[in-house]
Amino acid sequence: MKFNKEMLLLYAVTDRSWTGRQTLYEQVEEALKGGATIVQLREKNLDEEAFLEEAQQMTELCHRYHVPLIINDNVDVAIKSGADGVHVGIEDAPVAEIRKRAGNDFIIGATAKTIEQAKLAEDSGADYLGVGAVFPSSTKENALRITAEQLKDICASVAIPAVAIGGLTYENMIEIKASGVVGVALVSAIFSEDNIYEATIRLKEKVEKVVGI
Repeated sequence: MKFNKEMLLLYAVTDRSWTGRQTLYEQVEEALKGGATIVQLREKNLDEEAFLEEAQQMTELCHRYHVPLIINDNVDVAIKSGADGVHVGIEDAPVAEIRKRAGNDFIIGATAKTIEQAKLAEDSGADYLGVGAVFPSSTKENALRITAEQLKDICASVAIPAVAIGGLTYENMIEIKASGVVGVALVSAIFSEDNIYEATIRLKEKVEKVVGI
C-alpha cells in the first residue's frame, strides 16, 4: 500500500489490556468501522509463531477496509505477514537496515524524542515519525516526556510527517493544536472504551480539528 501522510490521521495502536468482552480482532474491526486510518499491531508477549499468525489475520482485516497495518518492532513478522510496514523505537533495528532489507514500498515509522533523533530517522529513510510521549501514558509508564513546544520544534525540523504519541485523549489532544503533527496515535482512548466504534468516530472528528482539516 503506497504511503501518504493522510493515513496517519487517526493511528490506532493495539493493546490486549481491554480484551475479554471482545477479541482483539473484533476490537480492531470496530476501530476500522469508526474511521481509524492506520493500525499498529503491538504485541510484547506473544511468541513469534502466534504473532505471525495474528499479523496475517490483521493484515487481511485492515486491507478489507483499505487501511495499512504496521507491526510494532518485529521486522520479521512484518515482512512475513504481508503487513504494510513496521514501527521501530530508538533502540530497535536501525531504519537504514530495514529499508535495505524491505525495499522502498515498505512503510517505516520511527520514534523520536529529540530533533537529532528525528533528523537521523529521516536521513535513514523513515517515512514518518512517532513523537512523544506528550502526556503520561499507562502503556509506557517510564516513557520520556516531551513538551508541546518540543513537539512543535521536532515537527518543524524534518520534512517527513509526524504523529503525536503518548497519553493522548479526547480531552487533552487539543493542547497540541498547531504543533505540526498530521495525526495522533491512540491506545487506551480507543481500545479501553465500551463502544470502540462510537469512540473512534468522536476521536476522528476531534483529531481533524487538532490537525486543521
